[in-house]
Amino acid sequence: MLYWKISPYALGGIVLISAPMIAHAKIYVTAEQAQKILFPNTVLSKAPLLITEDLQEKMRIASSIRHPFQGDRIWKTVDGAWFIVDEVVGKHEMITYAVGINPSGRILGIEILEYVESYGYEVAQADWRKQFVGKSAKDPIKLNQDIQNIGGATLSCKHLTDGVKRVTALYELALKSK
Repeated sequence: MLYWKISPYALGGIVLISAPMIAHAKIYVTAEQAQKILFPNTVLSKAPLLITEDLQEKMRIASSIRHPFQGDRIWKTVDGAWFIVDEVVGKHEMITYAVGINPSGRILGIEILEYVESYGYEVAQADWRKQFVGKSAKDPIKLNQDIQNIGGATLSCKHLTDGVKRVTALYELALKSK
């Protein structure tokens, strides 16, 4: 009978190398597709906005999001509605999402564009996202207050909720008067 003697270190290396990597990184929709979902049959025009440090700070206070907002991903409709793409950190990775806001400042909907985290991807489910519809900067838009949490996705839920709050603050502070 022939026996092989294999070092446990060698075997561990083989297992690590051959272990599959599980990732849930997914692009759900592009910005253009999200525009068509939130604003069907509507023409949107690019409307970039210079985000001053003062505006950035006011948005941070309103939302607690520290990641800087990028003002180059904003579009406007002829009737005064807005389409805004933003991103927040989930647990470790960025979540890119879009918010549609009607001319009176109420959320028409949110779409998840890209989600890279291994956990918490349930925030892309329509039932969770529809909680934001109709809300404005005057609403709390706060997890476990007017937005329900998803077990196992708490950080994604919190950060996305805070991000949507930041977008509504941007509307109130800078876009409403444009």
